[in-house]
Amino acid sequence: MAHDLQVKETSSELPLWAADFRLFFTARTTSLLGDAMLPVAITAAVIRAGYGASGVGYALAALVAPFAALIIFGGVLSDRFGARRLMVISDTVRLCFQAVLALLFLLGTPPLWQILLLLALVGAGSALFQPGVASITPRIAQDVQKANATLRISESVTAVIGPSLAGLLLVVSSPATVVALDALTYAVSGTCLLLLRSVPMGPAARDGASSFRADLVEGWREFRARTWLWSVIVVFMLWQLAGAGPTMTLGNSTLVTDYGAPTFGLVMSSLGAGSVVGGIVAIRLRPRYPLRAGALSMILWALMPLGVALGLPAPIIAGCYGVSGVGMAFWIVMFHTSVQTHIPQDVLGRVHAYDAAGSLVMKPVGQAVAGPLAVVAGTAPLLCVSASMALVACALLLAIPAVRGLKRVER
Repeated sequence: MAHDLQVKETSSELPLWAADFRLFFTARTTSLLGDAMLPVAITAAVIRAGYGASGVGYALAALVAPFAALIIFGGVLSDRFGARRLMVISDTVRLCFQAVLALLFLLGTPPLWQILLLLALVGAGSALFQPGVASITPRIAQDVQKANATLRISESVTAVIGPSLAGLLLVVSSPATVVALDALTYAVSGTCLLLLRSVPMGPAARDGASSFRADLVEGWREFRARTWLWSVIVVFMLWQLAGAGPTMTLGNSTLVTDYGAPTFGLVMSSLGAGSVVGGIVAIRLRPRYPLRAGALSMILWALMPLGVALGLPAPIIAGCYGVSGVGMAFWIVMFHTSVQTHIPQDVLGRVHAYDAAGSLVMKPVGQAVAGPLAVVAGTAPLLCVSASMALVACALLLAIPAVRGLKRVER
């Protein structure tokens, strides 16, 4: 026990903000800011082009679908060729394709198929970028949990600031200009990644050569071999289907229609603020069993759909969303830290890609079926079901010995 305490104290005293972490933090924050601005800019550009709400739906789907479909292959490429190299390539690709899209909007009204194609290519570029985030973080930070918590705070802040910044820019400039400015965030990100010194451009050391298919299979084997990991993903697939997906569709639409757009903005800001607090808590709190503590924090998420379902006053709903943000941010840090400290570096990109794909795959399904189900069963009952799913997810996670018994690794 004394040894454990000594390790924790030593780890916590190591500096986080070394030069390479500052560069990576800047790259990640800038990239996230661009990701948060892009949907707003694209929505405005597509509507101005005359393609209406359906066109906006197609455009946003074109941006997200390739990411979900290709991230597993991005994980393989990240491990084969090096996470840093692939992230720089991703930023370059996204910069080029988004600049072309901005130019098309600037010159006139591009055909919808051109818009969708370019957005799909940007989304594919994001699938190359994401696996590297998990691979690089433990290589540039002595304290992986503190690094993840800090990055989570950054993600929460950009999720709030990005759409607002895009909206302000649209007031004083055209959608094409905002799309172009957003593209520059990839240039900043790529430059910072190029300047990293402690992470080589190439892959981690590997034993012998292997084919792409063999790497894909090895990643799946490593993912499947860890009961705690695939169990979490299975539980979260259920939660995304019946919890998070319906809440995003029904909760957001109810807030806009029943409370108004300003209230919706207030509630989303509260959610972001809560996520920042959750990240700060994750910096300070270092549980011996991180997934157990994270699962318990999931209970707080139930307040989000429950507040809307009960028709509570707007300030109380905002408070519910803020508390939910605390719980979700804490869980995310605990889970990502567990993955990055328990998975070998040479397969980390692939394993992270599998868990990211599994975590995302059921969310659009839940979003899509929520509307038709609400017509039959009602919005409030479905939101109550979504709230109960947080409790179900917590119970399921705690019922799995491999999940609740996973110990913290100092690294």
